Amino acid sequence: MKRLAVILGLLALLLPIAAWADTIELTNQGGTVTFGASGITSKGSELTSWGNIVAAKGQSLGSVSFSTGGFSSGSLWTGGTLSATGSAFDVMGVGPWAKKLTGQPTNPVTLFAGSFTGPIAWTLDSHNHANYVFTLSGTIEGTLYTGRMVTGTTSQTIYAYTDQEPYDHKGTIHMGNTNLTVPEPGTLGLLGTGLIGIAGMMRRRLFGA
Repeated sequence: MKRLAVILGLLALLLPIAAWADTIELTNQGGTVTFGASGITSKGSELTSWGNIVAAKGQSLGSVSFSTGGFSSGSLWTGGTLSATGSAFDVMGVGPWAKKLTGQPTNPVTLFAGSFTGPIAWTLDSHNHANYVFTLSGTIEGTLYTGRMVTGTTSQTIYAYTDQEPYDHKGTIHMGNTNLTVPEPGTLGLLGTGLIGIAGMMRRRLFGA
């Protein structure tokens, strides 16, 4: 019985590796960031790559938009933590490539629609006089264009300026990187079948059933 428990324990450790196999990496750049008491909002950041599809120089594949809840600790200029309550993270595709990828006849196409799933880190990276550089990062979850639920992480490098923000409450995105992890149910099912088979085999050997 002890041997059975050890074997099943080891296989259980392999479960996440088998269940999460495919990753979509996407990047974005530019766009307006608005700072407010209710959180941080970004609109119009250009989608520069989706997987192995890369936008031509001076063009974009679509847009990335997101919003957070308000600060649960810290502040805009010192860094801190933002709430995920009421948050959103959406990726839109535009152009023939997006139609071909998704099979949708019209643009824009929703490639991913989701939200942040936990506390969002707002990290002060550096500052020089009025120029501040922050990283907004957190975990996200939502629906891929295929209808499949996926999880992921995002990291957005954001510029803010103390001589501008008091007037328009705005900053800009320098660069954003997001990774979406796509589950493979087929692989998960095969592993589950294997676990059941091994459990049955060990039971017969141990108990002579």
